[in-house]
Amino acid sequence: MAPLKTSQLNILPRPAHPEPGMDHGRPEPGGERLPRAVAHGRLRARAPEPQTEAPRGRALYPFSAIVAQEAMKTALLLTTVDPTIGGVLIFGDRGTGKSTAIRALAALLPPMRAVAGCPYACEPGRPADSCEHCRGLKSGKSIEASIELPVPVVDLPLGATEDRVVGALDLEKALARGEKAFQPGLLAKAHRGYLYIDEVNLLEDHLVDVLLDVAASGENVVEREGLSIRHPARFVLIGSGNPEEGELRPQLLDRFGLSLDVVTPTDLETRIEVIRRRDAFDRDPQGFCQQWKAKDVALRRRIAAARRRLPMLAVSEEALRRATELCLALGTDGLRGELTLIRAARAMAAWQGASAVEAGHVKAVGVMALQHRLRRNPLDEARAAVRVERAIEDIFGPEKVAP
Repeated sequence: MAPLKTSQLNILPRPAHPEPGMDHGRPEPGGERLPRAVAHGRLRARAPEPQTEAPRGRALYPFSAIVAQEAMKTALLLTTVDPTIGGVLIFGDRGTGKSTAIRALAALLPPMRAVAGCPYACEPGRPADSCEHCRGLKSGKSIEASIELPVPVVDLPLGATEDRVVGALDLEKALARGEKAFQPGLLAKAHRGYLYIDEVNLLEDHLVDVLLDVAASGENVVEREGLSIRHPARFVLIGSGNPEEGELRPQLLDRFGLSLDVVTPTDLETRIEVIRRRDAFDRDPQGFCQQWKAKDVALRRRIAAARRRLPMLAVSEEALRRATELCLALGTDGLRGELTLIRAARAMAAWQGASAVEAGHVKAVGVMALQHRLRRNPLDEARAAVRVERAIEDIFGPEKVAP
């Protein structure tokens, strides 16, 4: 079976100028051998600057140049600090910058280290148990040999086939030669990165079922004609859509850590600034990206600093109590609401440079962490976000905490 071409995978972004002799992309099974220096773990690449080029040479709009939409940008940035928060669901009007922000996020992500030669880019020293490649390596230098890769941001098209998403087994080679030949799919490519689905509420049911299984287990299992392949598939799921085109299945909705609604700006000056910047980008993409490069670099450094700070942050007793009181007041099912609320609050504290997680951080992320977890109340016609805001005001008081 011929390997999938990079152009078929819609992966954003690739480094525009790879270093000679170094493969910045994901190695395909059965592909070319890695350079000898990489195989022995001696090659170390410097962290690249934020990329402004898409794979086909099209410039990406800078993340820092997006006007307003602060809640959306904050939610996306929090997942870069702590991916265990879960995914982000963004619903809103057409033309409000949802897809632009998500694709621009790819350029901000600091690179990750991966086991050299691993088709799933496992983390050195902590390979996944379900990775046959890393399990087959001998203990010692081979498992520690690593290369630096850009964090994958994989686009899952609505019309994608199941084989393209989960991967395909080469039955002919398996039956004729007894070899277990597997072509990784988009879920494998997204491991340790982001999987983006535009118009997620229009995704076909059989693909939704696949995503639910993988999101729950962190592994993808492909079974065909008695053959079975298992590989790691942990990623942050990002979905966007227009609620007027249909609702999302409750099971998938529950798998998103954060949810928010974006609306068209109504302020005159804000709309003018959006048009001004977009027009400048369309006329001179490279020049516009260069103007905002310094701010994108500053954001990337802030993400890296927040990641280093995250494990050292303790959650105060007051923050735990307020988070639990808020979920009780809203009647959320299960304990996933509290867990996500605390994780998001810790990421917010790390992003703000705080020394501990306080009640104010819980308040700041309350709406985006809980609004999609509420039961429908036929006696209350208010939107879910408004109901969460009321509960926050009752528990925390009227003071507002700026993100």
